Amino acid sequence: MLEKWINILNKLDFAFQPIIHTYTGKIYGVEALLRNVEIATEYHNIQNLFDCAFEDDLLYQVDLELRKKAIKKLKMLDIENVKLFYNLDNRIIYSKNCPQGQTAKLLEENGLKKDAICFELSEKGSMIEQSALSSMIQKYKKDGYSIAIDDFGIGVSGLKLLYYSEANIIKLDRFFITNIHNDSKKKLFCTSIIDMAHTMGMKVVAEGIEKKEEYYTCKDMGVDFIQGFLVQKPTIKVKQIEPIYKNILKLLKQDRRDENKNNIDSSFIEYIKPININTSLHDLFLYFKNQPHNTFVPIVDNYDHLKGVIYEVDIKKISYSQYGLSLAKNVSYSSNLCKFLKPALCVEATWGIDKTLEIYNMNQDHSRGIFVTKANKYHGFINVNSLLSLSHKRTIEIAKNQNPLTKLPGNNQIEEYIYKSFKQLRNEMGFHMLYFDFNDFKPFNDSYGFRQGDRAILIFSELLQKLLPSDVFIGHIGGDDFFIGFKEYDYETVYEFAHTIQREFESSVANLYNKEDREREFMVCTDRFNIQREFKLLSVACAIVEIGPKTVKKNFDFTLGKIKKVSKKATNPIGVCL
Repeated sequence: MLEKWINILNKLDFAFQPIIHTYTGKIYGVEALLRNVEIATEYHNIQNLFDCAFEDDLLYQVDLELRKKAIKKLKMLDIENVKLFYNLDNRIIYSKNCPQGQTAKLLEENGLKKDAICFELSEKGSMIEQSALSSMIQKYKKDGYSIAIDDFGIGVSGLKLLYYSEANIIKLDRFFITNIHNDSKKKLFCTSIIDMAHTMGMKVVAEGIEKKEEYYTCKDMGVDFIQGFLVQKPTIKVKQIEPIYKNILKLLKQDRRDENKNNIDSSFIEYIKPININTSLHDLFLYFKNQPHNTFVPIVDNYDHLKGVIYEVDIKKISYSQYGLSLAKNVSYSSNLCKFLKPALCVEATWGIDKTLEIYNMNQDHSRGIFVTKANKYHGFINVNSLLSLSHKRTIEIAKNQNPLTKLPGNNQIEEYIYKSFKQLRNEMGFHMLYFDFNDFKPFNDSYGFRQGDRAILIFSELLQKLLPSDVFIGHIGGDDFFIGFKEYDYETVYEFAHTIQREFESSVANLYNKEDREREFMVCTDRFNIQREFKLLSVACAIVEIGPKTVKKNFDFTLGKIKKVSKKATNPIGVCL
């Protein structure tokens, strides 16, 4: 190596920034961030440093020395089971004549296993680099290393890379996380990516979290790990890294809610004893011999993180062959179980029944069941029979809470929605609750019969589902009363939705009247005092209640009653801010 690079490398250092579990505050890993570039070189930034190394055809050699520094610094951490997230330059794929196994050697010299490191590869860069990235990911995965896709969402091939790479982790770029609590488009994008990643068996890290509102939003979306100034700024002093972050625990405590009825009942989770990825093939044979009822075994790393699953059928040819046992005892042949490892379909216990069933149903080829982890550690397995029982149980629970006519969420779910909305109230935008109530429904029902009355209710229900965005909560209180919940929408948008619904309903429901009533735009029937009089054609009143950070909950019911009464006399939606 050139002397100038030796001098530069001696001056460079790494700062560590913790990556922690979203739901526990416990440390999961640290990202190694290069420091002292401006002191060590004339280069202005890290990118320029690596550009120069690439031009000098020394990128691999420089990177290897930096790996050595980062791994030695990780060894100084007095915390068990912390994973090193190490950034690789994609252009390293072009380096020629690179000796194999250097990283494994460095880890072994420091008493660490391969699962102690996770290589971060960015989707940024040229099209050529991005096309080579998938091959690079496969190479490192084949060697037994964890892979994270960094800066996810800002490159041009993100979704394609997500599909083909089979990476272990994706890191959402901080652009999408900054002020996500006030940006419905960012939230929609990130929620979709998180759901896709989880369905494909990947974990998600949210980068750049600086505000508690960003943390809460990411937690609600199902992000597995968080990283950012809210947890801790990058630090060169490894002693400042903590095993658990009390400030996050405090936020978790403040966010405690009633126990989620959607949680997975532990009685459905079977604990199948796992084996370590470093176990010999001979011991794997013995595992299946001693546990004849098991047709597969979960594989974990030294931190009890689920790495995958090995099926007995995949090793039968070797175990039953003439020289199978001898081969299994041969260390050089049996030292790596990765060649038999298959991806394991798994969910976090905190995701609940609905998401568990959704992920299983989207992966039909995994017919045996689904694995469960807690804080990324192996927890157990739900077999297909238990999944069917869970699905049946959940269907009954949902049916009990649905309105029998419209199949919309009923009063229990509406009350739960309101309760959770108040608990989650964290930003200035707040949320809006809408109450729709038919005008003159009783005389219409009495004159035209309950079947036409039901048709009017179904028309309104279908309009709500057709006209409102998918992230809006729609509930049926009962009869001709409906509840709508908007989150992260401004008042003007909510008002326009409500007014459109009113107009569309009046136009649609008119077809339920006979020709005479439609033409004169009213109907004649007796009122509750048995007096015959005119009633207008069906319309719907709308009361909008805007809830903000300063809302006093005890005023909610009183104000709601008054505005609902006022809205019955108006042709447009009536709104109030609490």
